[in-house]
Amino acid sequence: MPRLHTVVASNRPGSNGRPLGDWFTRQAIAHGSFEAGVVDLAEVALPFLDEPEHPSTGRYVHQHTKDWSATITAADALVWVMPMYNGGFNAVLKNAIDYLYAEWRDKPVALFSYSGGPTGGAPAAAMLKPVLTRLGMRVTEATIALPRVDSLITADGGFLPPEDLAGPVTAVLDELAALVAASAEPVPTA
Repeated sequence: MPRLHTVVASNRPGSNGRPLGDWFTRQAIAHGSFEAGVVDLAEVALPFLDEPEHPSTGRYVHQHTKDWSATITAADALVWVMPMYNGGFNAVLKNAIDYLYAEWRDKPVALFSYSGGPTGGAPAAAMLKPVLTRLGMRVTEATIALPRVDSLITADGGFLPPEDLAGPVTAVLDELAALVAASAEPVPTA
């Protein structure tokens, strides 16, 4: 079964990203198309890019980079659970992307953005798409944008999903499953 990593892209203490990432991972498992797990960038704790060579060489000297490379390589698909900060995507997410190069090629990815305001982080997701496309990732058309996230987080750190979230979640998971299946098909020879 394909492996899906739900990557929580905030390292801010008390971030809403982890409850969303945990919840989304449970939805992915219930969907039945993936083995799924959470990768939390707060726990990965990458310093700002400190490799001496360009990531395109694949010659990593730091163990944290080698571990990050192995984590991404092990995934068949990704979902970025990403906050919107000041109208854009956050530095921790961009840093995590910039550490690697070849590992991103042809990797299916979906965007699950959130914000405290009415946009649900959709502007941040829109800013990130060209970066991912430039790296050769296959970005889903289906996205999730969750507005007013603070009102959906419980006092004990749980997540109360709105009823209208089920459709977008299913659309994202269906499209990711189709992209993974398409990449597993043999390439016809002439």
